[in-house]
Order: sequence, then structure tokens, then C-alpha cells
Amino acid sequence: MNRRDFLKGLAATSYVTLSGASVLAPLNALANTGANANDGWLTTGSHFGAFKMKRKNGVIDQVIPFDRDQYPTDMINGIKGLVYNPSRVRYPMVRLDFLLNGHKSDTSQRGDFRFVRVTWDKALSLFKDSLDEVQTKYGPSGLHAGQTGWRATGQLHSCTSHMQRAVGMHGNFIKKIGDYSTGAGQTIMPYVLGSTEVYAQGTSWQLILQESNTIILWSNDPYKNLQVGWNAETHESFAYLAQLKEKVKQGKIRVISIDPVVTKTQKYLGCEQLYVNPQTDVALMLGIAHEMVSQNLHDKSFIEGYSLGFDQFLPYLMGESDGVPKTPEWASKICGVSQEIIRDLAKVMTAGRTQIMMGWCIQRQQHGEQPYWMAAVLATMIGQIGLPGGGISYGHHYSGIGVPSSGAAAPGAFPRNLDEGQKPLFDNNDFKGASSTIPVARWIDAILEPGKTIEANGSKVTYPDIKMMVFSGNNPWNHHQDRNRMKRAFHKLECVVTIDTNWTATCRFSDIVLPACTTFERNDLDVYGSYANRGILAMQKMVEPLYESLSDFEIFTRFATLMGKGEQYTRGMSEFDWLKKLYNDCKADNDGNFAMPDFDTFWQQGYVHFGEGEPWTRHADFRDDPEINPLGTPSGLIEIFSRKIAQFNYDDCPGHPTWIEKTERSHGGPGSDKHPIWLQSCHPDHRLHSQMCESEQYRATYTVQGREPVFLNPLDAKQRGIKDGDIVRVFNDRGQLLAGAVVSNRFPQGIVRIQEGAWYGPVGKDGSKQGGNEIGALCSYGDPNTLTQDIGTSKLAQACSAYTCLVEFERYQGKVPEVSSFSGPIETLI
Repeated sequence: MNRRDFLKGLAATSYVTLSGASVLAPLNALANTGANANDGWLTTGSHFGAFKMKRKNGVIDQVIPFDRDQYPTDMINGIKGLVYNPSRVRYPMVRLDFLLNGHKSDTSQRGDFRFVRVTWDKALSLFKDSLDEVQTKYGPSGLHAGQTGWRATGQLHSCTSHMQRAVGMHGNFIKKIGDYSTGAGQTIMPYVLGSTEVYAQGTSWQLILQESNTIILWSNDPYKNLQVGWNAETHESFAYLAQLKEKVKQGKIRVISIDPVVTKTQKYLGCEQLYVNPQTDVALMLGIAHEMVSQNLHDKSFIEGYSLGFDQFLPYLMGESDGVPKTPEWASKICGVSQEIIRDLAKVMTAGRTQIMMGWCIQRQQHGEQPYWMAAVLATMIGQIGLPGGGISYGHHYSGIGVPSSGAAAPGAFPRNLDEGQKPLFDNNDFKGASSTIPVARWIDAILEPGKTIEANGSKVTYPDIKMMVFSGNNPWNHHQDRNRMKRAFHKLECVVTIDTNWTATCRFSDIVLPACTTFERNDLDVYGSYANRGILAMQKMVEPLYESLSDFEIFTRFATLMGKGEQYTRGMSEFDWLKKLYNDCKADNDGNFAMPDFDTFWQQGYVHFGEGEPWTRHADFRDDPEINPLGTPSGLIEIFSRKIAQFNYDDCPGHPTWIEKTERSHGGPGSDKHPIWLQSCHPDHRLHSQMCESEQYRATYTVQGREPVFLNPLDAKQRGIKDGDIVRVFNDRGQLLAGAVVSNRFPQGIVRIQEGAWYGPVGKDGSKQGGNEIGALCSYGDPNTLTQDIGTSKLAQACSAYTCLVEFERYQGKVPEVSSFSGPIETLI
């Protein structure tokens, strides 16, 4: 087909193209896109908290914190930018070569950002046709629609629920197990403490503040991470942190932050900070445990009465099984903490009531199961699990864990699965010998190596031959590792469909892109406080959906209607019918316990309050009577040695906690001769992963020359001729990126930090605008996963190992390319 015939075809089929120009309209056109003209204050919620918003001439004018939020996050200043930004997906779009050639397109062009605007009808028809083709030719093993992540808040418009319900009405598909945040932790902890622990309610902050003598923040930065939550966050945890700060100042509680860097929490609390070499925490823990045994500091009666397997672990700890005693001297050489401090930690942790609070980042490394397991062993040896202000937790930095729950029933959600008796169009359960569920972080492996069988959590997983991916409200081109490896995998896919609000990198590397509206352009309701469950928020639509964006409910209702299943999909109910049902079902569940007004009154008020909760101690019932209240482990006890894991016979996850060297480790470890710097890619301070990065004015408050900051030690920077504010190239054999230098003494030598969630913005290797789809392209903005390693933590969890990453950096030479992360696609026809 030549250019003239193609253009004729576009006109005949109602396509719209803007040859050689950006498809993004100017921002001053935003006010004329059908926004509701009714002005006034309305209530809504988000991961960043609850807000009041006021419209003016149909456009969001002011945003203020919800009146119950006494500690609102600074991210409130970025809320308007989530709606009004140049990155919005404004129309249904199709990649140029896919539009021409469908499943036989040149997939090496995927990522070149050449798209064509189409109608909603055309886009949804192409979506269904692709599903038809994959199900007909390959069956359900050819389709992966399970790669889900942090959805937008709201119980009705859950992007995951809508996408998987609608796609499930078409046919079966590959799903995932686990998540990127806590993949190793949530796999190992059921064997050790009987539950995933990472998402479990923790001992209430009131009891910790009353009873704890010492708090150990181990790779944990709650003051940074508690700004956001799974539902609308209440930020009540910050009141407790303020009290903790005062107790630290008065010397009533000793807080020790064990972390390679000075955290935001350490700086706020004014507490102690103990440096440890990156990825060596298990060695430090073993040294502490050895000192406890050597000095008879461990609680033998608790170990005997509440745990199993200490006798199998002890020979390893004391060096009887491998000839290497895990002494403080041994540990010090690996972890960089002096043997004197290690000995002192053993005394401090056993002298009074000690609460260990683990962060999540520590388990996102190779062998990430080990530090969580070993930390539980330390807590068992201290003997305070189940006591208020003692024991161990794995989530006090997340979603207000530790804030007592009201105990009220929460509203349900839009159904993710098919209703009873419903059958998909393609009712095929034949996965052709492949596994129907794979570990969340191993999907790129599956695309590259279909048919390969791996070990995972005691089972064998055979990778399916994936031909099509569907993503909704999920940005794997943020949270997965190794961008160049991802490009190689995406070259093998026949079709990629993404539903999102903005032109993320995932949209860039897709074939069909459907514009979803934001949280603030639809009606919904949400829990106020994921764990506190303070009440229910009415999420009242602020403005009408901009451009041609639609709610998830509307998108997939149209898609289901195209399949002849619209009535089945919605159950014959509208958006407000569903909101009333979810609310009234919750009201019935709370009848007699928590008063709730009728729906119309609730919607007008914007909120219903459930009240405060009672303080609570994690594992207290187990401690009171382990026979009547056993843990969920095979023995019902804390398992220091796991017979079940030992039977798996994994070389990278034996039957008890073990120090295992990494494939990459700084400070003299493997690979440090070539790339000596450890890259810490922790959760960001100004975003929720990649959410909020699109907020243009807010982003400008922390970027450096329009780039994501890279935090550098002053001596490391000086050795490379880098000053604060310079553009820096960070690189290794996996990729390269540009970032803006922030020189700070909070970061020791040999360590740099680039916070994850920075949007991938590829340009050519030489910095040119073209070539972003090429292997080896330069990331113009600073996405750390351009550099991270795509390997499983171990054969047990097969989770992500982003923290096992070494790099080098230098001052960037030459003309600095423009950032390509935040603009929409350019449609060019040749």
C-alpha cells in the first residue's frame, strides 16, 4: 500500500491523522473539552490522601486537604497536574505499522512512537479481533492479561477488575502470582511465621510508643513511604511519628536506623543511623545472633516453646556444619559494621523491649528471602514476639499499618471474575502443557524462553508461549527490570494493548492504546484508611472526562457490548446503580454496629465516619496459647528451620537462613572491579511509583535540569569531576541513562540513589530524538530500571532483584538531548 492509498483508506474508515505533528492539543484547550460547568467544593480520595476540590468555570481550581487529614502530604501540590498535563492519552490510538499489518507488523518498530488516531469503535474492534486471533491460533496460553499493579483508588472503577472481567468474558488467559513490592517476603514468610506478614496489620503505634525501649528501623523509611496508601490515606501515622520524635529527643526510646544511607525518617527523628554495606544485612544479623548465643543472651524458653528448628540452625551459626563461625569478626568483614558495634547491638536488642521494623526494599535483591527469614530468627531469639512494643513487623511503613482499625466492614468492589454460570466466548482451558499462572516478575523470561520449566515455591512452572499482552492501569515499563531485555521480548509479541490515562512507556511500546480518564473524572467511593478503615469517602466527579477518555466501567461496558455481553458485564446496572449497591451492601454488613445514613445523604455529605479503633498487638494470641492459636506454618510454630523448604533442595534457598553471596555487590563484592557503585532504586519521595511523575509543575520542584535526581556522595562526585546540578550519565552493561546530580553527604561513597518510578524516555544512543526503540537507547529522563538486573530472587520466590545492581557514572559530555518521557506520540507517514 502506498502513501496515497493509505490516506484514502484512513478517510474512508473515519481515522484521523495529524501527519508530522504531535497529536497533543495545547493545554489551553483543556477548559473546552466538555467539563461540567457546575462549580463548588467536592470531596474525593486518592492514594495521596483525601481532598476537597473546587471548580471554577468547569475546571479544577483549588485543592485543599480533607478536614480530617492533619498531616497532608506535599504531593497535594501535584494533584491538579494528574488531570491537566501534556502526557494525557486523549484519543484511541493505534501504532502505525500494526494498523497496516496487524499481527504481522514489524515489531522492531514498537516503541518508535508512530501512532494513528482512530475512533473508539475501531479501536475496540481491533482489540477484539486481536483477542479472537490469539485465542483461535494459540488458545489461552498465548494471552497474558494478568500483569496488574497499583490501580487508581475507588471500589467501582478498579482497572484490574474491569479489564480482567471483560477479557475473561472473551476467553481464558495467563495470570500472575505475587507482586513486585514484596515478592520474596510474601513467599518466604508463610513458611516462617505462617502468613505473608507484609500486608498484615501490625502492633498499634500507641503500644509501641508506650512499651518499646528500642526500635530498629531495618532498611525502613516510614516518614517517606507513609505519604501514600493503597486506598485513600489518612496520614494518621505521622501523629505517632511526631510522638516518637519527641521520645527520641527525651531519651525515652532509642531508635536505630540500619541502612546504607541516611533516610528521611532518620533525619526527621534525629535518631541513630548505622551504616551497613549494601546487600550484606544477613551477615550482620548472623553476627548479632552469634553474639547472643556466645554471651547467653537469647531467650531459650521462648525458642523452645514457640519455635521449631533452632537446633538445625545452630550448627550453621556456630560454624560446626561449614567450618565458618558467624562471629562478629566474620560478619564485620562482609557488612562493614565494626565487631564492637555488632556485639553492642546484641546486648541492646536483648536488654529491653525491642521492636524490629523491616522495610520492603531489603527483600528486592538476589536471595531477598534470607534477610526477612533471618530477621524473624533474631526476633525469636530475643523472645518478644507477641508482646506489645516487641517482636517484628514487616509493614509499619505501608498504608497506615499500626493505626488501629475501626473494625467496620468495608465496601466491596466491582467483580473481577465472571458470574456463576457465565461462559467466555472462547471456552478453552487448554494451556498446551504450560502453566496458567506464572511468578509476577518472570513474564519477560516467559516471552523470551517459551516452554522452559523453572522451579518456583516447591512447584515446577512451564513458561507459556505468550503472543499478546493486555495492560490496564499498570505500567510494567516502570516496575520491571532491564529495559533492553524488555525490548527484545516485546519484539516477539504480536499484539500489545494498554488502557491508561497517560502516555507511559508501556503505552509507547504498545499497539493499541485506549484513553482512560483519571480518578477525578468519574464517580466512585473508597475506604478512608486502608488499615484504619476510618470511614467511607464519596469520590465525587470533579470534571467531565477530558478529550475522548472514558471511565474503566464505560470502556469495558462498550467492549462487552461488542461481544454481545454488555448486559452480563454490568448486570444491567449503571455507574450510580453500582455505587448504591456497594454502599448499601456495606451498610447492611455494618447494621447494628456502625451507623450509616442512606446513600443520598452520604453522597451529599461526602463522608461517613466509623470512629477510632482499639490498640492491638500482633501475634499476642499465639503467644498466649500456641496450641489454641497456632501460626499458619506446617508445625503451627515459628519455623527457624523449614523442613518443607529443605525438601525442595534449592541451592539458593536452603532450609534455614543463610548468607549467600550475590552476583553483583559493591564494596569489594562480585562485579565491583568494573562497576564499583551500588544503585539504590527505592520508592520515591514525591510519587507513588510512577504515579505523579506526569504532574508537570510538581515534577519541576525536584528535577535537575528537567531530569530525575541522582544522589551522589561528594567524594565520588569530585573524583569524576561532577558538581551539584550537572547532567550525569549512569551506565552498566545493561543500559544507560541521564540524571541530574544532587551531591549530598547523606549518601556514602560507593552508593548512588535514583528513585524508582522515573518515566522511561528513550532517545537514540547518540542522544537523537529517533531511535528510542533501539537496543541500547539512552534514557533521557533517568529511569533506574534501565540498569537493573532481571533475575529471580531464588528458586523459591522467583521475585524481582532490582537492588542487586552495580553501575558506574560520569559527567555527561556533548549536547544534552531533550527529555522524551512526557510528550505524546508523533504520527509520521512516509
